[in-house]
Amino acid sequence: MWISPIYQSPFVDQGYDISDYYAIDPVFGTMEDMDELIAEAKKRDMHIVMDLVVNHCSDQHEWFQKAMEDPFGEYGKYFYIMEGKDGLPPTNWRSYFGGSVWEKVPGYDNLFYLHMFAKEQPDLNWENPVVREEIYKNIRWWLEKGISGFRLDAIINIKKSLPFRDYPVDGDDRGDGMCRPGIMLEHAEGVHDFLQEMKREAFAPYHAFTIGELFDFHPEELEKFIGDDGCFESIFDFSTHLIGASPKGWYDCKKVTAEEYKKVVFANKEISQEIGMMANIIENHDEPRGVSHYLPEGEVNETSKKMLCGLMMMFYGLPFLYQGQEIGMENTVFESIADVDDINTIDEYNNTLRLGFGREEALKIVSERSRDNARTPMQWDASENAGFTKGTPWLKVNPNYTEINVAEQQMREDSVLSFYKEMIDLRKNSEYKEVIVYGKQIPVLEDVTNLIAFYRKGEEKTLLVLANWENAEKEVALNEEVGCVIVNNSVDLEMNGNTVKMRPYQFLVLEV
Repeated sequence: MWISPIYQSPFVDQGYDISDYYAIDPVFGTMEDMDELIAEAKKRDMHIVMDLVVNHCSDQHEWFQKAMEDPFGEYGKYFYIMEGKDGLPPTNWRSYFGGSVWEKVPGYDNLFYLHMFAKEQPDLNWENPVVREEIYKNIRWWLEKGISGFRLDAIINIKKSLPFRDYPVDGDDRGDGMCRPGIMLEHAEGVHDFLQEMKREAFAPYHAFTIGELFDFHPEELEKFIGDDGCFESIFDFSTHLIGASPKGWYDCKKVTAEEYKKVVFANKEISQEIGMMANIIENHDEPRGVSHYLPEGEVNETSKKMLCGLMMMFYGLPFLYQGQEIGMENTVFESIADVDDINTIDEYNNTLRLGFGREEALKIVSERSRDNARTPMQWDASENAGFTKGTPWLKVNPNYTEINVAEQQMREDSVLSFYKEMIDLRKNSEYKEVIVYGKQIPVLEDVTNLIAFYRKGEEKTLLVLANWENAEKEVALNEEVGCVIVNNSVDLEMNGNTVKMRPYQFLVLEV
C-alpha cells in the first residue's frame, strides 16, 4: 500500500512540500496512528510504501528557515543559492509549475535560491554530502519503524547540470524567454552515483522495496535503474501517459487513440521486459482519471473500464492501482477555477487565458487533464459527501458518486470492482501465476486496427489477450485453437471455428 505524503506540510503542493520529515501532519492524525497502521498491516501480511520527497522540502522546513537567516552559512549550503545577473535570475530555466526556477532570497537584491517546482519547494543540494546523510538518516528511521519501502518522487531531479547555465529558449507559447526544465536534465550527469549511494547506505540494509518516478531519462539507462544491479526494484511506466502531450501546454494536447496506445506499449515492453519489471498504471495522483483520459468521450462505460483494467493487469509489469480506480471513478466537473486546488492546473489555466482563450474554454481545457480529478474524495456510498466525511471535504465530491460508489459495486458480480478482484485473483492463481507475472509479452495481429492483442508465453502455458478498443463489433481470425476462456468482460462470446466476433470494448484472455 503506497501512501502519498502524510508528513507535516503547509500543503502548497498537496503535501509534497514537507516541513518535517519526522512528523505526521495533524490533518491526517498522529504518529501513534501511524504506528498502529504499520502494526495492523503486518498482522495482515501487508506492506506499506511511503512517498520519499527528497528533491526538495518546504520553505517552512527548519533547514530553509535557517538558510534564509544566513544564506552564506552552514544551512545555505543545504540549498542552491546563487548570485543573479544584475538582479535577474542566474539561468533561464522554467519551473514545472511555471515561472522561473529562481526566487530572490529575502533581503538580497541579487541572491536567488533554486526551486524546480513551486517557489515554496526549495531544491535540496545533493552535492552536499551532509544533506545526503541527513536524507539517508531519515530513510533508515522510517524503515526501522517498520515500513517496507518508498516511492521516490521526482527523483531524477536530484542531479543538476553543473555548472549552471542558460539553454536555448523552447517552443512554449508563453513567450517568457525560458527553457523547459527537462532540457537541464538532459545535460545532467551523475545521478546514478547518488542513487547507488542511497541504495547502499539506506535501502539495501533493510531490503527495502523502491519504485522511482522518472520521466526524463534515456532508454539506454533503463538497466541502470531496474536491471539486476539497478538503483530501484521498479519504476513507473509513463509511456502511455505521454501520448498526445505537448511542450506548449495542455491546450495543445491531443486525445489518446487505441493505435497510439498499442504502438507505445508494445515498443516499451519489448525493451523493458528484457531488463526488469516496470510498473503499469492507468492513473495516479498526478494524472486525470484514466477512464476519462484514455477512452473516447461518450464511450466510458463499465465494459470499456474493465477492458482498461484487463490490459493493465495482463501487460508485463507490476500493476499499481490508485484509489478509486477499482470502481472506475471518472473525471469530475469543475464549475469554475475556484473549484481547483492544484497549483499546476491553475498555472495551465492562466497560461491558456494569456493565449487568448475565454474563461469557459480555458476551464474546459484544463479540466480534462487536471490532477484534481484524481484527488476528489473516495466514493464509498451514496450518502452525503459519498460517505467520505460528515464534515466539509477538501475538494468537492464528484457529482456522479450516487451512481459510482463502492457500496453499490460490492453488491454486483458484474461490477468494475468485481472485475478488478477477478483479475487480481487470476494473477495469484497457482495455475496461471507463472505465465502472467513472468511470461514474455509478444505482440500479435498488430495490423488489425483498434485491436490490442498479445501473447503471454510462460514455461508451460501460453495465453492470448484480446482487447477490442472501439465502439464497434470486430471479427478476429486467430492463428491457433482456443483451449479455454479464462477472462471475458462481456456477457457472452461468439466464436465460429478460430474466428472470434468481439463486441465493443470486449476483453478476453484465452488459453491457446
